[in-house]
Amino acid sequence: MASTANTPKPEMDGWRSEKVTIGNYISLAIAIVFFSGVCASTHWWGIFDFTTLNGGFGKLVSGVSQNADGIHTAMANFRGKGGSGAIDGFMFALTLVPTVMFALAMITIFDHFGALKACRQLLTPILRPLIGVPGAAGLALIASLQSTDGGAALTRQLKDDNVLTDREINNFAAFQMTADACITNFFSSGAVLFTLLAADGKPAVPVSLGVCLGVLLVGKVCGANLMRLIQLRSKK
Repeated sequence: MASTANTPKPEMDGWRSEKVTIGNYISLAIAIVFFSGVCASTHWWGIFDFTTLNGGFGKLVSGVSQNADGIHTAMANFRGKGGSGAIDGFMFALTLVPTVMFALAMITIFDHFGALKACRQLLTPILRPLIGVPGAAGLALIASLQSTDGGAALTRQLKDDNVLTDREINNFAAFQMTADACITNFFSSGAVLFTLLAADGKPAVPVSLGVCLGVLLVGKVCGANLMRLIQLRSKK
């Protein structure tokens, strides 16, 4: 009887024999642009960006006060201010629903046109040794660099479709939880620190934005590999 100990499982090695067409690669390229934030803008090309199309809630009047300049109207977002407990948690969860639904809808469309198939073919040789996940997680990875909710929603769909194993989900969760949505959060908040540290018009700290982003990405990779090490040492 021939030994099958070293025979790869079909589900683990099937990406090598997948037939990928030009249309699949085009779909993947569009998906990468859509989830990466490259087109994030208030101009017309913003229609090709996930966060721009997802939009935001309007403002609600939270109070009216009289001051020296006249009547002052305070505005609050959809969630409001001053909430607490389970009710505030419910309102926060409610704000995530549109983002999650939109992300799942778009990934279903891209998957229909073969983007995930092309993603598996291109990124599995890179992501498997780098952070221990298959290439199919590539779009979720790109989305997580821009949106915490979008990355989580796409990862959940990969789990429901049995694309990721339990160990791979743990690795990927560790990758995402380390500086999640690092590109969006860094350029919207972290980069402001450089202007505050500036002295006489010159940066007080001789570090570029690219170096800072690189540190964040290295930290994410280290987080995923730390989880891989923990799982290797565990019994389950």
